[in-house]
Amino acid sequence: MRYDASTLRRPPCDPGRSGALVGVTPGEAGWDLLHFEARRLAAGDAWSHATGEHELALVVFGGTLSVDSDRGHWSAVGGRADVFDGLPHALYLPRRTAFVVTATSGSTFAVAWAPTDRDHDARVVTPAAVEVEVRGGDNATRQVNHILPPGFPCHRLVVVEVYTPSGGWSSYPPHKHDVHRERPDGVLLEADLEEVYYYRISPPEGFALQRIYTDEASPLHRAGHPIDAPLVAHDGDLVLVPEGYHPVASAPGYTTYYLNVLAGSARSLANAEDPALAWVKERYTTTNPAVPVYAVARP
Repeated sequence: MRYDASTLRRPPCDPGRSGALVGVTPGEAGWDLLHFEARRLAAGDAWSHATGEHELALVVFGGTLSVDSDRGHWSAVGGRADVFDGLPHALYLPRRTAFVVTATSGSTFAVAWAPTDRDHDARVVTPAAVEVEVRGGDNATRQVNHILPPGFPCHRLVVVEVYTPSGGWSSYPPHKHDVHRERPDGVLLEADLEEVYYYRISPPEGFALQRIYTDEASPLHRAGHPIDAPLVAHDGDLVLVPEGYHPVASAPGYTTYYLNVLAGSARSLANAEDPALAWVKERYTTTNPAVPVYAVARP
């Protein structure tokens, strides 16, 4: 499959009162595992789904939900006004689970699922369980909220939120995870991961820039289908990262949020940095005081 800026970025639609805002299937993305949807529910509306032979993660962007399933009932999942108003609630559901999500207040949320042949317990993730990491330095300082990190008891899914402050960079130095590589002693050097970026921008008229590009190690590059796609990501956009490096820059005056969901050859964020640009990490002198970001003033 050939990828360019038009096929890697998916803008949102307006589903009306309730429905899917944006999404992708493996067939549409040209990969094997990862499904993703961002959805809106008006207060009192419901959405039902069954995981089938997939595990599923639900992350609340804003508002409050209740979830009824044949694995349990959870009320008051969520509570922040939006992604710039605090830490997330999330829910992990195993395969062969039927469930109904009801909005107790107007809500937006993401669901992501990937195939599995393993069984794990359903689990709610509260803000108290979310590890907050300040990563990088100087103008590449960003906040990472670990929701379903490596080590979480599931099979494939990894889920994090990332905040990039005004004028800052993230996913930097540019890194990739498109080849599974291990040392002779079994230590993982790089995992082969499919990934989505779901963007929110504050204030929402802003934008972020993202570049996705492959090198000679990429399977697509070797197959004669290299990627070099500069993208403009707006509020509500979904960006696909099938392979390659994928750095992000946030426009001055705006804070960029993205939800990352990954699935692939290992539940690991092991990656390879662009060797031409990795040197910058050795020159960091401080961290940006705008991070961590929880609430953002709007003009």
